[in-house]
Amino acid sequence: MILSLGLAALAAIGNAGSNVLQRQANMKEPEELSLSPKLILALLHRKEWWAGIALVTGSFVCQATALGAGELAVVQPVIVLELPITLIAAGALFHFRLGRREWAAIALLTLGVAGVVGSLSPQGGRMPSGAFVWAVGAGGTAALIAVLVLLGRARHGDFRAALFGSAAGITFGLTAAFMKAMTDQLSTGFFSVFSSWAVYAMVATGLLGMFLTQSAFQAGRLVASQPGLSLLDPFSAVVWGVLVFHEQTNKGWFVVLAAMSAIAMAIGAVALSSSSALQHTRGKGSPLPRQQAMQGATRAQPAGEVCTSR
Repeated sequence: MILSLGLAALAAIGNAGSNVLQRQANMKEPEELSLSPKLILALLHRKEWWAGIALVTGSFVCQATALGAGELAVVQPVIVLELPITLIAAGALFHFRLGRREWAAIALLTLGVAGVVGSLSPQGGRMPSGAFVWAVGAGGTAALIAVLVLLGRARHGDFRAALFGSAAGITFGLTAAFMKAMTDQLSTGFFSVFSSWAVYAMVATGLLGMFLTQSAFQAGRLVASQPGLSLLDPFSAVVWGVLVFHEQTNKGWFVVLAAMSAIAMAIGAVALSSSSALQHTRGKGSPLPRQQAMQGATRAQPAGEVCTSR
């Protein structure tokens, strides 16, 4: 378990660096390119986007190795640590500071992750048998992703970013399930993997997740897209691990402790995403000084609305 946890932590760090670099590239593109293939074509000309792709590729290798050595319900919750790491890195790049509230939220989220993994202590599990189980699970997950994308297309700014980020998070959870199925196939030999449907399903959903992530980053602020992207990935993966892969977890009071830890994770994520230190980040990603942002809000926004620029 120690090996899988360490590799999952490295994957979280790689994802965080990739999130910030890709957000830096996406914030330079117009909103009209959201969900358009032209967005990817435009990003191909940006060095920071390629640097982000390199980091997420390394993260993918770490995650696949971690899933090969451990369970879905262990590896994926650790990936949620990319959220505080992302915000720390974004603060350094976009020049804003995290205060005591933000650090407390980071500590709460981190303890929540440790609590979920430690309380459930998943182990065992087996490859699902039969196409029916995969069809029902994948079909239901795909339907949920489609609903979130359709809702996102009807909104703008941070609402769109949040919905696309949630869709991307669920997509990556499904990708992790296919990745787990692919790593199980490695026991019969490396080249046998390429004869398995799981590797092609993993690539397809991974590409879809990347596309949705680009659209989420481009549509609004990082703090809007990141909570759904980070939290729904491990949540959907844990559901897959327990219900489909039949990974065994602790019962009784341990479930209560895991639920309380999950709530702590969610509170920490929401606190980070609503941080006052982050509210003065422009929709396109560049920070506004606090005084200038407040003056802009007074001049241009109705009472109660947050000032964002597009």
